[in-house]
Amino acid sequence: MTRSEQPIVLVVEDEPAQREVLAYNLEAEGFAVSRAESGDEALLLVDEVSPDLIVLDWMLPGVSGIEVCRQLKSRQETRNLPVIMLSARAEEVDRVRGLETGADDYVVKPYSVNELMARVRSQLRRTRPAAVGQRLEFEDIVLDSETHKVFRAEKLLKLGPTEFRLLSTFMEKPGRVWSREQLLDRVWGRDIYVDTRTVDVHIGRLRKALCQHGGPDPVRTVRGAGYALG
Repeated sequence: MTRSEQPIVLVVEDEPAQREVLAYNLEAEGFAVSRAESGDEALLLVDEVSPDLIVLDWMLPGVSGIEVCRQLKSRQETRNLPVIMLSARAEEVDRVRGLETGADDYVVKPYSVNELMARVRSQLRRTRPAAVGQRLEFEDIVLDSETHKVFRAEKLLKLGPTEFRLLSTFMEKPGRVWSREQLLDRVWGRDIYVDTRTVDVHIGRLRKALCQHGGPDPVRTVRGAGYALG
């Protein structure tokens, strides 16, 4: 799995030892990890790194974890970003408050690392299914991320690795319009400079590959905005 294909998990934890234990175990699971030690830093990093999931401690200096969660869930661009909240608060009222604020899961400290990793994978199956080995389907197109094969109308298609990653991105969120910049970040990676026109070239190759055995072009160009599947 390339760096750009790895789901990015943002760990927000002010206790250094806890933060590194979480990061170590997430990286061992194959995830890319960004770290924040305060709520303010977390809100900045969400915009910078576009994580696929946040593991968020409730008790943070400055802006609390519960407030970070509230702000993220109130914004259109981050409302569907999965948040797993960590807290030493085990009372039912606290769990309810965390979940009502928008947290997708609530884990009480001390926790089992194996259980937390399973919860991370469970949330990512919902938002980044291809990245955790799920099979994706859209109309007559089937993408098997484990075998790295794509079929259309039960016929095997020949796709290059970049076209495969583009198609994975589109198939995870059919109908969503992706800008060229967003596709560059997701498919090529944020730390690699590629001209935005390169996206157009690979979209052309993807279209050709998807139609190699016939059928309509499923990739839609949205004028002034980008591309979408369906």
